[in-house]
Amino acid sequence: MTQGRGEEPKSGLATCGARREREMFHRVFIGIGSNLGNRRAYYQKALALIAKLPKTRIVKTSSLYESEPLGDAKNWYVNGVIEIETSFSPPQLLHRLQEIELAIGRKRAADTKKWASRKIDLDILLFDNQTVDSRTLKVPHPELHHRRFVLLPLCELAPHLTHPRLGVTITDLLVSLKDDKRVMLLPPHA
Repeated sequence: MTQGRGEEPKSGLATCGARREREMFHRVFIGIGSNLGNRRAYYQKALALIAKLPKTRIVKTSSLYESEPLGDAKNWYVNGVIEIETSFSPPQLLHRLQEIELAIGRKRAADTKKWASRKIDLDILLFDNQTVDSRTLKVPHPELHHRRFVLLPLCELAPHLTHPRLGVTITDLLVSLKDDKRVMLLPPHA
């Protein structure tokens, strides 16, 4: 197939003769955690399902960390952070991530405790430089700056990124953190 002068490049997308609008891609950081069953397998399954989302690509993945549980949870977590580019809006991405959690086996119920054990937990940590404050979604994640298990892998990916509400870099948040929960780097294939 050849392209004539003045024509737009051909793609696999049907445009029905309409001029194609350029998609706006957003830089998003997602926290991933699991503390039930085969934690690494659930983590990897979440990565695979996120990678299959339309108009979304994984840019970077952090190392994996094992972290002491919060609240009533008994098992240690496997945690990490990924950076993605996506054309989804924050509510659209939240919906897709919740679908992935359900597909992996996360149970959502009105009586589920905040820090209950779970097969998978996917949290939007940062979405561009945006702030979102709705009933169902808070961005930046409201606990991000209090959690070593989030800041360590996030600092690996974007140490100089500035928290949009606090105006402080991720590195500075990590350095000033007062969190006594243990977080350990996991070997690549433990």
